[in-house]
Amino acid sequence: MAFPGMGGMPGMGGMGGMGGGASGQDLQAMKEQQAIKYMQAAMESCPGKLAMSGVMGFGLGGVFGLFMSSMRYDTPMATSAAGTAMSSLPVKEQLRQGFKEMGRASWSSAKNFGYIGALFAGTECAIEGYRAKNDLGNGVAAGCLTGGFLARGGGPQAAALGCAGFAAFSAAIDAYMRMPSDDVASDPII
Repeated sequence: MAFPGMGGMPGMGGMGGMGGGASGQDLQAMKEQQAIKYMQAAMESCPGKLAMSGVMGFGLGGVFGLFMSSMRYDTPMATSAAGTAMSSLPVKEQLRQGFKEMGRASWSSAKNFGYIGALFAGTECAIEGYRAKNDLGNGVAAGCLTGGFLARGGGPQAAALGCAGFAAFSAAIDAYMRMPSDDVASDPII
């Protein structure tokens, strides 16, 4: 019996054609399949999920911070001292200071989003590995632990509220993502 990538085997009669080994295309296909297996294994591992979530959170946070900081600057209705001080500067200086602040806000937001994404993904993956289940409970528990950990500096009441809020948000997102795609009537967005 010939399997993909094996080529011909010596002494097998007419099976395998050449009888000498894998052809160039078979060898290339075998290498591609092996690379795909390695990538899937890396992406399904806890360190891979943690790194991927951290990097993607960092990128999303950077874009979000850039957008939010661009909305912050003075409008014609600015009444604060900073707004009037900014509007009295020359346009070139306003742009320079504006871009500098946008970069600071974007960097700060990117770090925070990356940290939260990595913390949540690492916690969820550890819980999933411990429970040996992939269900809604993993995300809720990870959300509770992540929210409580992030709010730990505010005391026990803040940690409890952080736990409840993050768990509820995680449950809502996870429930939506696990919804069957063919059930259009139950989709709250459409």
